[in-house]
Amino acid sequence: MNQSKSTTSRRSFLKSTLLAGGGLMISFSWLSKAGLAGALSEHTLPAEWHGLTGYIKITPDNIIKILNPNPEFGQNVMTSLPMIVAEELEADWKKIIVEMGPHDNIKLGPQFTGGSNSVRMYWKPLREAGAAARQMLLQAAAQTWGVPITELSAKDGLITHTTSGRSATYGSLASKAATLPVPTEVKLKEAKDFQIVRHSQKNVEGEKVVSGKPLFGLDYRQEGMLYAMIQHPPAFGMKLQSFDAAAALQMPGITDVFKLQLYAEDFEQGGFDTRTFNDLLVVVGKTTWEVMNARKKLVVQWAAAGDSKDFIAGRNGKREVIVPGALESTTTQLADMREYARKPSQELRKDGDPETAFKNAAQVIERTYTAPFLAHNCMEPMNFFAHVTSEKALLAGPLQAPGWIEPTLSKLLNLPPEKIEIQMTRMGGGFGRRAYGHYLSEAALISKRINAPVHLVYSREDDMTYGIYRPMYTATYRAALDANKNLIGFHVKGGGIPEHAVHANRFPAGAIDNYLAEGWSIPSNITIGAFRAPRSNFIAAAEQSFLDELAAAMGKDPIDLRLELLKKAKDNPVGKNNEYDADRYAGILKLVKDKSGWGKPENKKYSRGVAAYFCHNSYAAHVVDIVMKNGFPYVERVFSAIDCGIVINPDAATNMVEGAVIDGIGNAFFGRLSHKGGAPVQNNFNNYRIIRHSEAPQKIEVHFIQNDIDPTGLGEPPFPPVFGAVANALFKATNKRYYDQPFYEQIPKPGNTLNIKQKLG
Repeated sequence: MNQSKSTTSRRSFLKSTLLAGGGLMISFSWLSKAGLAGALSEHTLPAEWHGLTGYIKITPDNIIKILNPNPEFGQNVMTSLPMIVAEELEADWKKIIVEMGPHDNIKLGPQFTGGSNSVRMYWKPLREAGAAARQMLLQAAAQTWGVPITELSAKDGLITHTTSGRSATYGSLASKAATLPVPTEVKLKEAKDFQIVRHSQKNVEGEKVVSGKPLFGLDYRQEGMLYAMIQHPPAFGMKLQSFDAAAALQMPGITDVFKLQLYAEDFEQGGFDTRTFNDLLVVVGKTTWEVMNARKKLVVQWAAAGDSKDFIAGRNGKREVIVPGALESTTTQLADMREYARKPSQELRKDGDPETAFKNAAQVIERTYTAPFLAHNCMEPMNFFAHVTSEKALLAGPLQAPGWIEPTLSKLLNLPPEKIEIQMTRMGGGFGRRAYGHYLSEAALISKRINAPVHLVYSREDDMTYGIYRPMYTATYRAALDANKNLIGFHVKGGGIPEHAVHANRFPAGAIDNYLAEGWSIPSNITIGAFRAPRSNFIAAAEQSFLDELAAAMGKDPIDLRLELLKKAKDNPVGKNNEYDADRYAGILKLVKDKSGWGKPENKKYSRGVAAYFCHNSYAAHVVDIVMKNGFPYVERVFSAIDCGIVINPDAATNMVEGAVIDGIGNAFFGRLSHKGGAPVQNNFNNYRIIRHSEAPQKIEVHFIQNDIDPTGLGEPPFPPVFGAVANALFKATNKRYYDQPFYEQIPKPGNTLNIKQKLG
């Protein structure tokens, strides 16, 4: 049995204990105990905040209500996090009620959904919360019956004294339990004894989702609510000069049209603030349809924005950033990247003497890879409700990081944080896009201006042309081989707009004696943000594609080469700060090799590609099987192997991997957002191609490494290696290497001689 010490004082416990009607609500500060406080930005947290709290409420009729603190956008934390609590509580899962908690910096902490951290960060504290509640209920029963606590057992919401045959529900003991001291040590269950965790449970919101219950931000309604939409500049690098709203104001249902400034010029932005377009033209009316039609009647003059200065405080400290005012195009961006790639860049890591290794090499292999900007394209466009008065603010809608937007709102509205209430709705997709809360700030400022409740809604075109994209990337890989085709040197030099994607301390760093990693970036006014597995989603594709070409040049099987390098990294690692565990990395490759039947004769009809990657503390590998369908490559099967530690909810975890696989295939084949004169060329799904139902694999087989390692993240790790596996399978299917994403436009199609350059901005 695992022992876990609790440092919660009785005073802090009583401050957060709710005792009403015989109910018990308990909370435990856990962030400092888990050693994760330093991972969060101090400036985003109020001074009195010391941790994230998880709540359990037990009613007299023995119904257990668990308040879920983390935002939900489909990754199923509304089910998995309560499962962790219920496991240690020894509760009857069928009697659990789950509610989404409102934003509360004091009780529920930053409540950030992202970085594949939800389960990883909550694992220990929520187990402690459940175990402590169980211990207190047992103690209450022991005192009530006058028996030793060692003679009692807890199961399915019931305390039993076997000797006397007495039993009592948790609900009947809750009031007494609430008066007892919080245990300083609690016993956590052994993984082998789990009855809820590691067993598939249905999504607690599944019925509401499929029956159309009002769960999402776009469903939110309040009496007297108006609707607003924003007209932003048509291109990055432009700003509002003047406007004539006379015709728009004559349209039915329109109540106001005005200019709004998001941030003052000297506003200090937080780490997840952004000001893609700072001067906004707002149309307000009674319905979205009326507002959309009125917006078309606006007569607007736009002007070049010129260079501007942003003041940033956050993840990398306080700094001033000059934002260039150029009107960028994809063709010039590609040319600029080629030029920058030839210049000296920042050395990120160096092992051994790579210069000499390349100088003395018998063969040097060099390949360059590129990928375009990508739009998040959440199915639910950005939206938020706001009702702001001089005394308080109520906001409701979909966002990933309420704790990081609250300080910004406080400054913008001149209200203390305790006067700002944020209610979190279910998100219709997130993928990093909803970590950036500018749309919430816009809604709040609009409501304050019109002195009324308002729902700000983006159209699909607004959403897709507003920025916060996945950056544009490139990377050049070089490998040095000696006369016997042994790998003696490795060099990666990556760049991008406006950041590079190189993770210098990840595989194959640590497995090669002479290794060099470099990075460079080009400033841009095109705003970027976290996109599922940031940076990793590109660099994994480039790295894993290159490793396949390297294996071919060395005369080795692609999986065997990776395993050889990982053996070197385990037995005789090179350098320091290697981020990955070589054993776990090798484990997923061995598992996917076995489960996919790699190298077996019955699979020769498939063009097979493999890739593996480590990111966000977990490991993922895929084998992609391509066949020709109507003369075009089609991914028919995918085999996936994942090591993410203990899997809380197997069915939900499998669904997450399946989603990552389909998402990765779609982006690898089709994902592109290009620019011409600063304007996005693609602005809706008619010209921003995504994967279709008929293009999804017929079979995705997911396998998890079975171990007792604490959960290490799952939402993002399966995504990056999909790109490389697709690229490697495409080579087998077409006998041609594809170095530039997306692949679809470059693949010859029957009767189609399309010139890819004609499609670029």
